[in-house]
Amino acid sequence: MPAIKAVEPRIEVEDVQRSARFYADMLGFNTSVLWPEGSPEFAILHRDGVRLQLVKSSQEDKASSSLWLDVADIGDFLAATRQRARIEWGPEVFFYQRREFAFRDPDDHLIILSEITTDPPTCAAGSASD
Repeated sequence: MPAIKAVEPRIEVEDVQRSARFYADMLGFNTSVLWPEGSPEFAILHRDGVRLQLVKSSQEDKASSSLWLDVADIGDFLAATRQRARIEWGPEVFFYQRREFAFRDPDDHLIILSEITTDPPTCAAGSASD
């Protein structure tokens, strides 16, 4: 039977090198591919078995994307993120038993970090992450 082995989000960005540095600094991703070397138009980043592709946007009005990441130790991510980016919303515990917060990358893509929790909800259903 055929199998799907992975999903790799591909995000359009204005400056591939700048975005690769951002994801390295904010979330600890490593760059495995940066092509072409002199003026990159494509990158593959990786961390903990997760891969992310960055591609130079060919449009002036690129589409905005959301990137949802299931993480462990969300408090450590939150502490590091607060020092380098504006938190868009959260942290909140939602009715679906996840603690989440969000921030934006340099191209205005929303990055949501989420961790499973048994804590009671701290916000009303239908708020920020919907």
